[in-house]
Amino acid sequence: MPQQDAGPRGAVPRNGPGDTSLTVGIVALVGSFIPIIGDFVAAPLGLLALLLGGLGVWNNERGLATNFGPSLIGATLGALALLIVLLMFAVTR
Repeated sequence: MPQQDAGPRGAVPRNGPGDTSLTVGIVALVGSFIPIIGDFVAAPLGLLALLLGGLGVWNNERGLATNFGPSLIGATLGALALLIVLLMFAVTR
């Protein structure tokens, strides 16, 4: 079984932020369609997913992580959740 490139000097890849971003982004996107929950839960989770996804992409570009796809998808879902929360806020108020 071939081994993955673990970055510089065989270090363990730092995939935590990207994987967490994907999970938090999914939760934020689902919660963003519910008006009350979107205001208080989905907006902070969307921001967290966006920040963690950016950190995951940055780690990948530096060669410290191996999960570019989940990091980018998590950041995108977080941004989309924030957009939906803002649109729902504008429509309902």
